[in-house]
Amino acid sequence: MNRLRLDILPQPTDTTCGPTCLQAVYRYFGENCSLDHVIKEVGQLEQGGTLAVFLGCHALRKGYDVTLYTYDLQVFDPTWFRLDRDVDLEEKLIAQMQIKDRPRLHTATVAYIEFLRLGGKLRMEVLTIDLIRRYLKRDIPVLTGLSATFLYGEMREYCPDNPPPGRTTLADDVRGFPAGHFVVLCGYDPDRRTVLVADPLEANPFAKDRQYAVDIDRVFSAIMLGIVTYDANLLLVRPKNHQKGVERHARTDRDR
Repeated sequence: MNRLRLDILPQPTDTTCGPTCLQAVYRYFGENCSLDHVIKEVGQLEQGGTLAVFLGCHALRKGYDVTLYTYDLQVFDPTWFRLDRDVDLEEKLIAQMQIKDRPRLHTATVAYIEFLRLGGKLRMEVLTIDLIRRYLKRDIPVLTGLSATFLYGEMREYCPDNPPPGRTTLADDVRGFPAGHFVVLCGYDPDRRTVLVADPLEANPFAKDRQYAVDIDRVFSAIMLGIVTYDANLLLVRPKNHQKGVERHARTDRDR
């Protein structure tokens, strides 16, 4: 297993996995910042939780270089990323927001527009092990939003009127809905075709600690199924002076 030395704290609540992953990446690059501070500063959705683009905006405001690979077809059209088209992503996002009135879409769109204006890079590329290895070989951890429901193979979740202390959802295979989650990919084994996952969820279904190896196909499926919860993305956060290796972009990459 080729692995990065990344430590991750347990998430304080069931909706703070995103900031917990981001704080782990900050600490990996040598920044000493408290988890409470990151949680307070990262934007949250009204119903709890966050979006990868919120995490990206936080890192951009702190001076990091940020690239977000999206597979979220609820927000982005694949043709916007074709190399043979000169597409203004901000213009397209605004036009879509004026036509579609879904609140979650509007929240995500406003955040993506801020992300672009802050200098973030948006890309869409076929999800392969080579894409993951491209960054891990350069010592860059891969923060990803995915479907926890599929990754863990557990029941869907619903929001009760009176949830137990410290929780906002309960497992229910009939009333429940798919749940999103954030983890950090920090290693890979090319022979066993597994990736090392740093998971902020304490007592997760895979391991007693917060790092475990998972079959790459299962992780990729969980990432793509994250589209249900506006996840389905990879977030690459690194200092601007990070010079490990030489980045090679596939033909489908496009900076905007």
